[in-house]
Amino acid sequence: MVEHLLSLNDKSSEWVKEVIDKAIEIKKNPENYKKAMKQRTLLMIFEKASLRTRVSFETGMTQMRGHAIYYDVANSPLGKKETFEDTAKTASRYVDIIMARLNKFEDLKKFAENATVPVIDALSDMNHPCQILCDLQTIKEKKGTLKGLTLAYFGDCENNVTYSLMHGCAHVGMNIKVCCPEDKLFMPVQEKVDEAKEIAEKTGAKITITHDVNEAAKDADIVYTDSWMSYHIPTDKMEERKAKLMPYQVNVAVMNMAKPDAIFMNCLPAMRGMEQTAEVVDGPQSIVFDQAENRLHAQKAIMLKLLGLI
Repeated sequence: MVEHLLSLNDKSSEWVKEVIDKAIEIKKNPENYKKAMKQRTLLMIFEKASLRTRVSFETGMTQMRGHAIYYDVANSPLGKKETFEDTAKTASRYVDIIMARLNKFEDLKKFAENATVPVIDALSDMNHPCQILCDLQTIKEKKGTLKGLTLAYFGDCENNVTYSLMHGCAHVGMNIKVCCPEDKLFMPVQEKVDEAKEIAEKTGAKITITHDVNEAAKDADIVYTDSWMSYHIPTDKMEERKAKLMPYQVNVAVMNMAKPDAIFMNCLPAMRGMEQTAEVVDGPQSIVFDQAENRLHAQKAIMLKLLGLI
């Protein structure tokens, strides 16, 4: 049976932990995997812009002696002249594995349902599993463990990163406090909160939704934020969103409320003066570029796992 990575909610806690540990091992011993993807091809489908996703996946395939094909939806018939279903069936005849960065998770599900090779959600409106696996890898490298830690996430929480973080933290027994304005526009949908809590019941993690910055930051081991202007948000909404989200900006005062050895994370790109200040993202507690580097190692582990090569 073909295995896909569409959402961390679909995976077992054991699967998540295994990929994290394998990513750490691959990073330490890349020479052991330098031929792991020999004569295998990855198709990369992009409906949304990308830096880290494309470069990390393509570099990962190259370093493991594989090949990656970049396919831009803007210059294709996908979703217009040709259906997602037909594209999946056709592409599966050519390549060994597919990653897709699409606007809608529903389109990605249709794609996976019709593919006969593994499909990876490289970002959609509801999930960002690859990012969160790399984030958890980074935290484990920095802290030595995951279970029992507390991550505080600030800002716009009605997005894919928040949802996958809740799933991922729950899987590894990490507490997560999601802190946002008390406004439906910025709050996580209840379905995703419920999914994370169901996982957490088995691992002992705590999932907390709060609107109190002090409560969220207190005793946090990790402080995390993400863009206030996701790809689908019109630029003319910026000032309105800034006004509502500025009380949830991660600044020095917020970091000082967390534990003294707390680390700061942002999956990038980061806008200084928006979701965090320059003092924080460029400061000594920031690990955002270690986090970005680990996309490479986590992507390798994900692909090898889905292809049954590890």
